[in-house]
Amino acid sequence: MGSRRRRHHHHGRWVVPAIAPAAAACAAAGLLFFVVAFHCFLSPPLGDGARVVRRPNPPFLLNKPAEVARSVIGAVDFTVPSGGSKLGEDLWESKAAGNFFGCSNATKQFADANAVTKSDRYLMIATSGGLNQQRTGIIDAVVAARILNATLVIPKLDEESFWKDASDFAEIFDVNSFISSLLNDVKVIRQLPERDGKTPSPYKMRIPRKCTPKCYENRVLPALVKKHVVQLTKFDYRVSNRLETDLQKLRCRVNYHALQFTDPILRMGELLVQRMRVKSERFIALHLRFEPDMLAFSGCYYGGGDIERRELGDIRKRWKTLHASNPDRERRHGKCPLTPEEVGLMLRALGFGKDIHLYVASGEVYGGEETLAPLKALFPNFHSKETLASKEELAPFLPYSSRMAALDFIVCDRSDVFVTNNNGNMARMLAGRRRYFGHRRTIRPNAKKLYSLFLNRTSISWHTFASKVQTFQKGFMGEPNEIKPGRGEFHEHPMDCICAKSKGKTGQNRSHQIKRAGEPMENHSSDGDLDWRDLDYGEHAPLGRDSSNEPESDDIRVGGSDIPELEDMMSD
Repeated sequence: MGSRRRRHHHHGRWVVPAIAPAAAACAAAGLLFFVVAFHCFLSPPLGDGARVVRRPNPPFLLNKPAEVARSVIGAVDFTVPSGGSKLGEDLWESKAAGNFFGCSNATKQFADANAVTKSDRYLMIATSGGLNQQRTGIIDAVVAARILNATLVIPKLDEESFWKDASDFAEIFDVNSFISSLLNDVKVIRQLPERDGKTPSPYKMRIPRKCTPKCYENRVLPALVKKHVVQLTKFDYRVSNRLETDLQKLRCRVNYHALQFTDPILRMGELLVQRMRVKSERFIALHLRFEPDMLAFSGCYYGGGDIERRELGDIRKRWKTLHASNPDRERRHGKCPLTPEEVGLMLRALGFGKDIHLYVASGEVYGGEETLAPLKALFPNFHSKETLASKEELAPFLPYSSRMAALDFIVCDRSDVFVTNNNGNMARMLAGRRRYFGHRRTIRPNAKKLYSLFLNRTSISWHTFASKVQTFQKGFMGEPNEIKPGRGEFHEHPMDCICAKSKGKTGQNRSHQIKRAGEPMENHSSDGDLDWRDLDYGEHAPLGRDSSNEPESDDIRVGGSDIPELEDMMSD
C-alpha cells in the first residue's frame, strides 16, 4: 500500500511534495490545454468570420466582471462578415444630395463695403484655441466688423494656449485671397496705419459669448467711436448663432471661399489625398478624437479601473474649476466619444466592408497601438498622414500643431465619407462645409442610442446588432434636411447658405455652384427651443463688466461661481 501524501511545513510555508515526472507532465499539458481553450473562447481573434467579443485589454482597460460573465454566458453568433452591405452606393452618397447647392452670394439689400465703412473705426481680433476654434473666430471677426462698419485688421492667432503654435495668420491662411475675396463685404488691412508716426495702441475689451448685433452696438460701438481702435480678446463664439440671412451668408463667404490655406499646406494636403486615391478609388476619413486630454476633459470612463481613473484624473487637474462628472450619465446622454473599436463596429454594421481604406485623423491615442488594434483588425487598410508621408515630407509641418491639423482637415474634407467621433470644432466645420459643397456623406454616431447597444452587444447576434445600428443611425448620416430649419449650430448646419434646385433646372448640376447675387433666400432662423447640441459652454454667461482696458481674467462668472472658458483647451 503506497504511503499517504502528507503536507510538510517548510520555512513557515505549507508545501506540496513533488509529483512524479510523468504525472506532472500530463497535468501541466492538461492545464495548458484548458487555459488556451478557455482563453480562445473568451477572446477570439478579429478578422474574417471572427466572433468579436470585446477589445483587447491594454493595461488601462481591464475586463469588468460583468462583461466577463456576459461573454461566457452569451453564446451567440457575433461574427462580423468581411463583405459590405447590400445598400451599396447609398452608403457612399445621398440620392437627395443633387437637389441642393451652396448659395452664399449677398442679396441686393446688402450694401457694398465702401458705402458703409467708417474711416476712423478699426477692429482688431485676438483669436483663441486650436485651428478650427480660431477659424470660427476669424469668420465672426468679419461679421463683427461689418456690424460695426469698421475696417478689420488681419486677426492675430493664438500663440499662447495649450497648443503653443507660433504660426501667424499668413503662415496658415492665404492673406491675399482673404482680403480680395471680402472686398465688397468688409474692408480688411494687414496692419494698423500709423498715426503721427506711431502705431496706435488698441483699446482692449472682451464681450460675452453669442453676442447679438444689438449687443455689439451697445457694448463695442461706443468704445470704437471714442477710441477708434478696439481689440476684442479671446475671440471665439462671440457672435450670435442666429443672425439675419445676409450676415449668415457673409459667414459662409468667409468660411467656404475667403479662408484658403497657404500653398505649402494645400500642396501637402493634396499629396496625401492623391496617395489615398492611388490606394483606393474611394476612402473614409475618421476624426477619431480619442486623445488623453479629450477623455479627461469629457469625464468619461472606459473600464480601465484605478489606472485609468488615476491617469485621466491627473490630466483633469489642469482645469482647477472643472466640475466633477458622472461618467455613466455622460455616456448615457451620448456625450462620450466612442472607443476606436466601437467606431469600427458601427461602420462595419452600417455595411462598410473589411477592404475599405480608412484615413484616421488623430493625435496621440489613449492606450496607443493596443487601443487601435481592434479598429485596425476591422479595417486593415489603415492610414494616417504619418504612414502616407515620410518624416522628411512632414518636417516643415511637424513643429506646428495648427498646420498638422490643417493637413488632416484637407484629407477629411476631400474624403468620400467623413466620420466624426466627437462633435467638436473640426467636426462641425467639416460637416457644414461638406453640406455646402454637395451634401457629401458625413456620419456622426448617435452615441446616445448606441451606448446601450454596445453595452449589451455580446448577448445579441451580429445580424441583430447591425440592424439596430442602421436604425439608430437614421438622421445621423449627413442627409439633406436631417435637422429642422433654424435648429443646430450654424457652422455645422449652414441652412441660410444652402438652396434647393428648382424643378426642371437640371442643368445646375454642379453642387458647389454659388447662387447669383440678388436672388432672395428664405430666412430659416428660428427662436425655437434649443437642445444641448445647439449650445456652447458659457453661451449665456454675462461678463463681470461691459468693457475694460485692464488685463482681463480668464474667467467668466456664471451663477455666482467662476468657471474658465474650457474650449480654450479642448477645441480642435
